[in-house]
Amino acid sequence: MVNENPFKSILKTLERPDGGEFGKFYSLPALNDPRIDKLPYSIRILLESAIRNCDEFQVKSKDVEKIIDWENTSPKQVEIPFKPARVLLQDFTGVPAVVDLACMRDAMNSLGGDSNKINPLVPVDLVIDHSVQVDVARSENAVQANMELEFQRNKERFAFLKWGSNAFHNMLVVPPGSGIVHQVNLEYLGRVVFNTNGMLYPDSVVGTDSHTTMIDGLGVAGWGVGGIEAEAAMLGQPMSMVLPGVVGFKLSGKLSNGVTATDLVLTVTQMLRKHGVVGKFVEFYGEGMGELSLADRATIANMSPEYGATMGFFPVDHVTLHYLKLTGRSDETVAMIESYLRANKMFVDYSEPQIERVYSSYLELNLEDVEPCVSGPKRPHDRVPLKEMKADWHSCLDNKVGFKGFAIPKESQSKIAEFSFHGTPAQLRHGDVVIAAITSCTNTSNPSVMLGAALVAKKACELGLEVKPWVKTSLAPGSGVVTKYLEKSGMQKYLNHLGFHIVGYGCTTCIGNSGDIDDAVASAITENDLVAAAVLSGNRNFEGRVHPLTRANYLASPPLVVAYALAGTVDINFETEPIGVGKDGKKVFFRDIWPSNEEVAKVVQSNVLPDMFKATYEAITKGNPMWNHLSVPSGTLYSWDPTSTYIHEPPYFKTMIMSPPGPHGVKDAYCLLNFGDSITTDHISPAGSIHKDSPAARYLMERGADRRDFNSYGSRRGNDEVMARGTFANIRIVNKLLRGEVGPKTVHIPSGEKLSVFDVAMRYKSEGHDTIILAGAEYGSGSSRDWAAKGPMLLGVKAVIAKSFERIHRSNLVGMGIIPLCFKPGEDAETLGLTGHERYSIELPSSVSEIRPGQDVTVVTDNGKSFTCTLRFDTEVELAYFDHGGILQYVIRNLIHAKQ
Repeated sequence: MVNENPFKSILKTLERPDGGEFGKFYSLPALNDPRIDKLPYSIRILLESAIRNCDEFQVKSKDVEKIIDWENTSPKQVEIPFKPARVLLQDFTGVPAVVDLACMRDAMNSLGGDSNKINPLVPVDLVIDHSVQVDVARSENAVQANMELEFQRNKERFAFLKWGSNAFHNMLVVPPGSGIVHQVNLEYLGRVVFNTNGMLYPDSVVGTDSHTTMIDGLGVAGWGVGGIEAEAAMLGQPMSMVLPGVVGFKLSGKLSNGVTATDLVLTVTQMLRKHGVVGKFVEFYGEGMGELSLADRATIANMSPEYGATMGFFPVDHVTLHYLKLTGRSDETVAMIESYLRANKMFVDYSEPQIERVYSSYLELNLEDVEPCVSGPKRPHDRVPLKEMKADWHSCLDNKVGFKGFAIPKESQSKIAEFSFHGTPAQLRHGDVVIAAITSCTNTSNPSVMLGAALVAKKACELGLEVKPWVKTSLAPGSGVVTKYLEKSGMQKYLNHLGFHIVGYGCTTCIGNSGDIDDAVASAITENDLVAAAVLSGNRNFEGRVHPLTRANYLASPPLVVAYALAGTVDINFETEPIGVGKDGKKVFFRDIWPSNEEVAKVVQSNVLPDMFKATYEAITKGNPMWNHLSVPSGTLYSWDPTSTYIHEPPYFKTMIMSPPGPHGVKDAYCLLNFGDSITTDHISPAGSIHKDSPAARYLMERGADRRDFNSYGSRRGNDEVMARGTFANIRIVNKLLRGEVGPKTVHIPSGEKLSVFDVAMRYKSEGHDTIILAGAEYGSGSSRDWAAKGPMLLGVKAVIAKSFERIHRSNLVGMGIIPLCFKPGEDAETLGLTGHERYSIELPSSVSEIRPGQDVTVVTDNGKSFTCTLRFDTEVELAYFDHGGILQYVIRNLIHAKQ
């Protein structure tokens, strides 16, 4: 039942300057509440959404008041509902989302409901961002060759998504080869302001790609959520969120010559990680904003998951409007956006006096203080100033194994591995670069660093420098526009000469799709236990993610990626040591190939043009021949193929009945895994290549798949059987039950056997035993992955007890019916003397009405230990999900019970 909006009195008409009207809007100034003027711009977007959607049922007047009184309510961790304007699905997470929607239709049918009710109720943009396995790299035809390989491997997955675009209403599917999801979102999908049937309101988005936050650079409030949460939002459920604190980040000054946007973002990332921004918004302001291009802002916003914030927000100003015109939005659309945002006090005009806004805490950075840097070797926030890189590298070789250490004995640090590369004698040392990738994740929204990289290549080529042939070089822009301006500027040929051919327009090395390293190089690394290096312009460098054989992985700007590829090692001081020897026999230094800011700006200004964006995105609606020729079944219910290893019907709703199952405790559960701190979703979730000796490989081979056709876990996200086997399969995972051994195994406690995590989990299941996981701080940090929650649920995990959780992962666990518990401050498994060999019982009331968010619960072990934990169901809505056995079950039952 829809109630009348209690705020209808502030519904106003927005007039056009030339007469007529743009539409109606809910006016924040019409509330005449002085508190609104002090609200951060990011909070005003939450406020407008609450007012517009207020029906005193899903969204209530008291929720609106909580947001208006943000200054007083946000420190109290109050809950609010939020309805985003749209949902963004990325290819990999889009597949399981469409699988779940198809399953929900089947479940609705079997429960006697109307399956056609399962349709997105808010606009859904699904981008097939063509995750490119870099098989073909140093080749002029790499794009076409890799694209053909992708279609060959993923035809079934692509066809399934094409079926979904026809079967479900309100869903736009962007075909493969168009660009990476967050780049397409920025350049094409981002509305900034919606005009839906004459109603104007701010664009806001939740996306299943954690780097949905890139859109915050455009003044659109957006962040990553699990696929589970996104699906509920698609189906009209309000997202339940804690009203966040907002960190005000003031920028002043201007970047120095030779400093890139990547250097800035790595500096900001380190500052914000140190400040502590998990669960918070970060809002940027100050006179330095005028010095940051929209692409620079998007680069900073994109890294929000790495600094831990929900989003890093840049309010709309004149720079935003300029970018909208550059990327082909019409003058009329831009005029509507500016008029609406000015009328609703959501536009920043730095030429006018600024009203001081209130923030929860404050940070400040003078852009002149930013210096060239990289981050690594294992985490994105471990920033290293470029001038200190050589010294830092040697410290890493010395240090004990950890985030900044490899524990290489002194006598082995200068080891030289001799090998033959295609008949030519070659050498490798610790720190030698074997992968150099300009990847689509963060930087390829940014023409200044892309053309900067091309200028480095040009200068290097003119001086006669070469990249060693065994360095796997690749260039994967986030958008086809990059190709256009690299070609127009005449710069692509220099990148090509150094091996940086365009390989595709999607996720590559950063997600583990780096492809194979040459066998001779791989053998030299493994036989000599070398710490080989990868340098990439992405945003993730967690262990085991980029490539199994690159133990050191550094994030760097695209120009630095080219420089390190030329140097061939990270063991170099660019200030004092030459990068190489030129064709005239003279030493060439870093300074000889590094362009000035003026050089870069000149090339950008003359080569990045609006027509490029228009032409690129006009082609999206036409698709491409390979996509257009895919034949798909008709019908609104999907015909599952039981033999498929790509698309499989998961068991989530197999035993579902109309009555909710109610809360469940845990009785005498075994510990499946015992972890320390900083276990990321890259450790938990199936990602990257499928190892030949893994349970997933065994499953595929049993079904006739050849090893070369294994593909990646990402490409098989629509098959729960593969994904369950790939959960906790990261080769670098450290499980304390293994007593120092690294890898994807665990101990079956009753027998003492060491087996793969999947095999142990299945044995516990067959024996009728529940399992739990013990973990340290920041459990589930990294990118939001629905399979990091779905996988443990399918393995039979009933609860996770951790020191702390990453925001999205905790929410995803709840969505899959897994109990999240936090140790009390100052306590963890170690201080409590827990080894993981105990059996654990967690008693919960049998009725959800007797459970409170955040209440204390007692955990008891079979050896007599007892300790108190905090139950991390944070809202009443999360308790309702738990009562129903999960968020999707909750949605189905609600839709069946809803009045027609």
